[in-house]
Amino acid sequence: MPKKKYIITLTSSEREALSQMTRVGKAAAHKLTHVRILLKADINQSNGGWTDSQISEALDVSQSTIERVRKRFVEEGVEAALSRQKSSQHKKRRLDGEKEAHLIALACSSPPEGHARWTIRLLADKLVELEIVESISPETVRQTLKKNDLKPWLNKSWVIPPEANAEFVCQMEDVLDVYNRGSSDRY
Repeated sequence: MPKKKYIITLTSSEREALSQMTRVGKAAAHKLTHVRILLKADINQSNGGWTDSQISEALDVSQSTIERVRKRFVEEGVEAALSRQKSSQHKKRRLDGEKEAHLIALACSSPPEGHARWTIRLLADKLVELEIVESISPETVRQTLKKNDLKPWLNKSWVIPPEANAEFVCQMEDVLDVYNRGSSDRY
């Protein structure tokens, strides 16, 4: 049987406080379940603590819940083990303000030679190449560009057919004048 990584060892005061919680019974159901997990897993008991499978069967909870409660108790203490809240350890952002500014400047610059436009993967690779970040996923680049409403892979332009003659250009100028008048009337 593999040895447990997270061993529950309650002090006598912790054991008394947790036992008191079960006697009073005035707490959320999940909290009381976590209390019972801690009490049954405590190795200071006369039987040396229950196994996760015994606790799972007795309390009708999954073994992953028991493992999670054990881990929180060992790493963060009793209060964290009793709560449902995610741990306060958040993932560090890959792109802080300065690195995000580098990405935006890069996305607004000319694409590398041999490419018509920037792609998300090209931007991610270039950030690593320039040593702005150690590593970054294309998805992080995409989310950052979306947040800033940038789409460097799009190219807004008028499409003028190659067979444009003088008459076409004259009519096109008339159409553009109408667009300009319409946009200036709105403001």
